[in-house]
Amino acid sequence: MRKFNISGWIAAILGGMLIMNTSVSAQDMSGGADNFYQSDKVTMQKVTFENQYKMKVAGNLYLPENMDKNAKSPAIIVGHPMGAVKEQAANLYATKMAERGFVTLSIDLPFWGESEGQPRNAVSPDMYADAFSAAVDYLGTRPFVNKNAIGVIGICGSGSFAISAAKIDPRLKAIATISMYDMGQASRNGLKQAQTLEQRKAIIAEAAGQRYVEFEGGATRYTGGTVHEITEHSDPIAREFYDFYRTQRGEFIPAGSSKELATHPTLTSNVKFMNFYPFNDMETISPRPLLFITGDQAHSKEFSEDAYKRAAEPKELYYVRGAGHVDLYDRVNVIPFDKLTEFFSRNLK
Repeated sequence: MRKFNISGWIAAILGGMLIMNTSVSAQDMSGGADNFYQSDKVTMQKVTFENQYKMKVAGNLYLPENMDKNAKSPAIIVGHPMGAVKEQAANLYATKMAERGFVTLSIDLPFWGESEGQPRNAVSPDMYADAFSAAVDYLGTRPFVNKNAIGVIGICGSGSFAISAAKIDPRLKAIATISMYDMGQASRNGLKQAQTLEQRKAIIAEAAGQRYVEFEGGATRYTGGTVHEITEHSDPIAREFYDFYRTQRGEFIPAGSSKELATHPTLTSNVKFMNFYPFNDMETISPRPLLFITGDQAHSKEFSEDAYKRAAEPKELYYVRGAGHVDLYDRVNVIPFDKLTEFFSRNLK
């Protein structure tokens, strides 16, 4: 299938912002950044449902204001970026797609946000993928949802979790990813294959050693996530994530969590991504359609391009011109909602 481009105005790349010699605070609200968008055209209710492991998954269910509840409507599940919660990007997408006539459900992955799971911030790719299937269980049993017309939008890391789910759950009829990260590849090899095998082994050894500490009652250690300050030495990617997660633009601290731990997975569980290969066998998703959306300036575009090469038809790789990775989290003037609407309207019938 042919690759398409979209033209659109966007502010200067975040990495090019003026950086002072001390810690700085950024907040780029250009491009219509509106993470906490709410609409009077939809109604929202908090819901919970069990996954296959009898853990509660929390979600926000959005219904179009004028929907016919006596009819069977198509539905879309929306997954948040890795380390985030549904209030960051996922709710925005769910609200906007509900405005366009779909029943939508944004979810918190297990161990994050309002979903159950201990320890908090744990990494479990299998449980993450199962959360999407559990969301299908829930939506498919609602009297106003067409259980044969359920799709999914996976943002950042959730793109790879949604693909992992779709490989073994044919009830997901159409799959779209936004600024996708292959969390397995990113953990094993880093961006642009920059991480060496020796560095990978050192990470694994450190996590294994920490298991002894925590088994004997020591403090839990955390890793990765978004930095808590930026300086003149901060790299463009760190600044890009900081601008969303550490400013009023997108910061959200769930009840029971803390600013210090937000976005940071536990060190001992994070290595489970080393065994995560979501793109293997993804051709088996065919003939269900796949849409990969990425900014042409995104540091993460390599993952969407890799997935596109591996997938079977029907598939499409869609570039948003001028957009970086985080731009597609919340910049409503840049996010191609019309493209998503066309994709799901055509494939969820």
